[in-house]
Amino acid sequence: MSGEQTSADAQPTGGNLSTTFVSAEGGQERTIETGAGPTMLNVIATVKVQQGELQLEVLAPNGGVVLSVQGRPDEAVTKLGKAPTDSEGKLHYRIIARGARNGSYEVFYQPAEP
Repeated sequence: MSGEQTSADAQPTGGNLSTTFVSAEGGQERTIETGAGPTMLNVIATVKVQQGELQLEVLAPNGGVVLSVQGRPDEAVTKLGKAPTDSEGKLHYRIIARGARNGSYEVFYQPAEP
């Protein structure tokens, strides 16, 4: 990713991660430090891209995809789901880009009700 700018806010009651970029190509797995410990989270993921393809996959600690959002040119796409954190409270996700330009993604999360 080039021209990447990321902001994150983690609170005990939930948090968010927001990233914008100028261009992106390829795939990369990343984590969000939730500070929540091992738990199940409600997740809202939004993907937006001006041109190309951008996909965000929220992953289980074992690497399985639990939520997938595919961006379309000039249209924000949002999906809701549940995702577990790992033993250290990290939420795992993967970004996959193909010729993506002027894009962004946001992940909002909060502990799921038991």
